Amino acid sequence: MSPEIRVLASSQEVFELAAEEFVRQTNDAVSKRGRFTVALSGGSTPKALYQLLVERYAAKLPWAQIFFFWGDERHVPPDHPDSNYRMAKEALLSKVPVPTEKVFRIPTEEKDAVRAAASYEQTLRKFFKLKPGEFPRFDLILLGMGPDGHTASLFPHTDALQEKTRLVVANWIEKFQAYRLTLTLPVINNSACVMFLVTGSDKAAALREVLASDSPADQFPAKLVQPLNGKVIWAVDRTAAASLPPTSIQRIEPIRNK
Repeated sequence: MSPEIRVLASSQEVFELAAEEFVRQTNDAVSKRGRFTVALSGGSTPKALYQLLVERYAAKLPWAQIFFFWGDERHVPPDHPDSNYRMAKEALLSKVPVPTEKVFRIPTEEKDAVRAAASYEQTLRKFFKLKPGEFPRFDLILLGMGPDGHTASLFPHTDALQEKTRLVVANWIEKFQAYRLTLTLPVINNSACVMFLVTGSDKAAALREVLASDSPADQFPAKLVQPLNGKVIWAVDRTAAASLPPTSIQRIEPIRNK
């Protein structure tokens, strides 16, 4: 399935579109299956989305039926300033009526990153009731993209890009001299929907490489996100889309009217 690329006039419109899509998908899943499973991402872009969900859409969401997971995490304690969990808790989870038993954070207080990844994998296997060889099917996985084309904590030329069987791995990132905990590509590509939020001119070059070039995928890992039986939505602002060639722009939806 071809990606659904939506270009918005501003970053604020990206957040608004993402919030509307989050609400629509949540209510649709709850009406059909009684629950909604989402893997959150970290960084400044999703933080703005989380804040918008609290400020404008809280009353439209069935919080008790939403189960929260994380697509990746820094190997720091959950109260650390760099923690993706801490950011989501402060911006969203502490401000809406989500039962604590429906929040599944990565246990990054475990000093051994490999053990932390294995523990989170077991959490996923238990929650989704997986048989050997099966992968969880999230309703939605939220992703960002770095200027280097990485997504989640799947960085260029790292070992995690080759993982075929694990659900969660500790990925060593040389430039940070640190491990990152991340869902693997088989998990991401088994999702019903993946939604990328990409804003800013610093992402323009990488976005072009991911969406409109034949650059090696291990150099721009976001290219590897291709759900087998799901869809991909790219919600990007005009500055991030500035380097896309005309052939790609023809596939992009018009700027939304206010």
